[in-house]
Amino acid sequence: MSTSTRTLADLYALVGSEIGVTEWIPVEQDAIDQFSTSTRDSDWLHVDPERAKREGPYGGTIAFGFWTLSMLTYCSHHVGMWPKDVVYALNYGLDRVRWINPVPVGTRIRMRCRLLSLEERPDLQILVRTLNTMEIEGSTRPAMTAEWIGLFIRKRPDKPP
Repeated sequence: MSTSTRTLADLYALVGSEIGVTEWIPVEQDAIDQFSTSTRDSDWLHVDPERAKREGPYGGTIAFGFWTLSMLTYCSHHVGMWPKDVVYALNYGLDRVRWINPVPVGTRIRMRCRLLSLEERPDLQILVRTLNTMEIEGSTRPAMTAEWIGLFIRKRPDKPP
């Protein structure tokens, strides 16, 4: 699951710091159309480039806000967020999600991740909280910010690796 070389100990030393920034990711109409199909949301501002250009306020289609939010998972694997010495990480929740600026199809986005806290919990769990800012290339305002909460599950000491 992890693409990181970091350990939990490494992450504890980084609490309060930015832990990574992804490469720029193209926002493509095909990805937005696939998201539309999977969520059964066919809003024209997202999936009809001709109409969005003609009638929409942004000169073309824009990404769904929830598509932008869903990119957190992909991006998290590219900032070294998941330590190699945990068995698994689960979503626990989101706090303070804000969609600040629409993301035009044809632009590029990237995520900037700050580790806010790690909290030991029972049953080999660690509650992790990050602040994630989705930036739009060429824009001074971010697309979105979200505090993301997850649970790292440690390896059981009685189980072999």
